[in-house]
Amino acid sequence: MALKVWMYDKLVDEEDAKISVFDHALLYGDGVFEGIRVYNGKIFEFDAHLDRLYNSAKVIRLVIPMDKQTLAAAVTKTVEANNATDGYIRLIVTRGAGDLGLNALICEKAAIIIIIADSIQLYPEQLYETGLKVVSAATIRNHPLSLPPQIKSLNYLNNILAKIEALDKDVSEAIMYNHEGYVAEAVADNVFIVKNGVIYTPPTQAGSLPGITRALVIRLAKKENLAVVEKNLTRFDLYVSDEFFLTGTAAEVIGIVDIDGRVIGDGKPGPITRLLRKKFYEYARS
Repeated sequence: MALKVWMYDKLVDEEDAKISVFDHALLYGDGVFEGIRVYNGKIFEFDAHLDRLYNSAKVIRLVIPMDKQTLAAAVTKTVEANNATDGYIRLIVTRGAGDLGLNALICEKAAIIIIIADSIQLYPEQLYETGLKVVSAATIRNHPLSLPPQIKSLNYLNNILAKIEALDKDVSEAIMYNHEGYVAEAVADNVFIVKNGVIYTPPTQAGSLPGITRALVIRLAKKENLAVVEKNLTRFDLYVSDEFFLTGTAAEVIGIVDIDGRVIGDGKPGPITRLLRKKFYEYARS
């Protein structure tokens, strides 16, 4: 069955979901987006995702042509039209059509809302049992004075280049560092390590997106009386960690067992990683 995609203010068949070649999203990566999961027919952490979308838009001076309540209804309608009861939503707001110049202000009333509800599986199920191998990317995270990491923008070239590095080395993910050499995030996920029973994760100021799944995992960890500390991490910290895992909307919670040829722990996802994955699974599907 062909997908139904929300474009502008209504659902259309996927073959009719088109934007102008002059849209600034296409010409310059000018727009914002959210990736959102649906579990058992319920849109996961919906309010948090909408808040982040509107905050990202505000920072880049993009006016979303719907209020939150109306946009939430459009997302729900798109999910229902595609029967995406266990699926993935891509919610996009483009700047809209302008001209070939950089002046975004001429697009002021042209922003376009696009909503896609489909399925996704970022990693094979087996890797959640055996763990991922990752590499350190030579491509550093964008400087925070260039593009604040809190913005989830359509300009993902920085991450794409790091992803290519990972694929060149036959692994699925790469760890990105900031201009000071501290850990920022993975290509599409947030980073956590465990050392001596304490969970550490880089602060968003180090160059990571304030992940929705990241925030939830921190809450779940604290509920289990686990200590969670936000601090700058180095490559050395990753190498000598007892456990290492990533979190993200598509990835959920997945263990890392090798980075740059250094085996983490006993080479399998550790007990805290497995516990938090279990708690996340239970929470998401409750």
